[in-house]
Amino acid sequence: MRTFFWFLGLLAAAFAAMALFAYPAWLLLHPHFDFPFHRIAGRVGMLALLIGFVSVARRLGVADRASLGYGIARRVFLGELLRALALGVGLMLAVVAVMFGTGLRVWQPDLDLHPAVLTSLAVKALLSGLATAFIEETFLRGAMFSGIARESGARAAIILTALIYAATHFIALFAVGVLLAAVRAATGNIAACIGLHAGWVWIMLLVRETSVPDATHRLGYLLSNFDGFVGWLVLAWIIVIGWPLYRFYVRRTRSIRHVG
Repeated sequence: MRTFFWFLGLLAAAFAAMALFAYPAWLLLHPHFDFPFHRIAGRVGMLALLIGFVSVARRLGVADRASLGYGIARRVFLGELLRALALGVGLMLAVVAVMFGTGLRVWQPDLDLHPAVLTSLAVKALLSGLATAFIEETFLRGAMFSGIARESGARAAIILTALIYAATHFIALFAVGVLLAAVRAATGNIAACIGLHAGWVWIMLLVRETSVPDATHRLGYLLSNFDGFVGWLVLAWIIVIGWPLYRFYVRRTRSIRHVG
């Protein structure tokens, strides 16, 4: 449990840094850049987390490639990442189809359908999804998972990393965290975790940029009040696909090792 508490303390320190330095940073930058306060606060927290992460990972002996989740050949890693990205997109589109099919979300009335605008949105959302996935997976399902698994086993690592992932979000993200950690345990690396995570975030960001939830819909409770997307519907879908997806990666990992 030592690793868990080290990383928990690191997260607490990052939040403390946000509380202490976000407003001074905003005062410094706002006259020159039109950055919203929450974005500056988020960057302050990420910087503090990065600085602390390097130190903590080295102290706990999880700063090597294998512990961070990158312990396979680069070609194989990229191939698995891209395959999982496509799989993640397909799985998330199934949920989106239900949202639009039932009227839970509707297109924005002033949506600009010009190809250049849509392409720009898609590229920005993809880059954001990849950045989010690389950062969170390296931290949670990489170093943190490796440290906890060495001390307390894979089951504890799956549960505890999922708890951290969902600490400030809807319970559906706990289920997502369990699924991603289970995939990490099955594959021994974070390539598929990054791909799935990035694919899900990509589609979610695109949907949030192009549509809005119908606040009057009788099934509106299925979507989160926080972001209008992740909610009971997504939780149900994660439960449905969780075991088949995990088994898929168990079999795939055996196949890759056999070929190798």
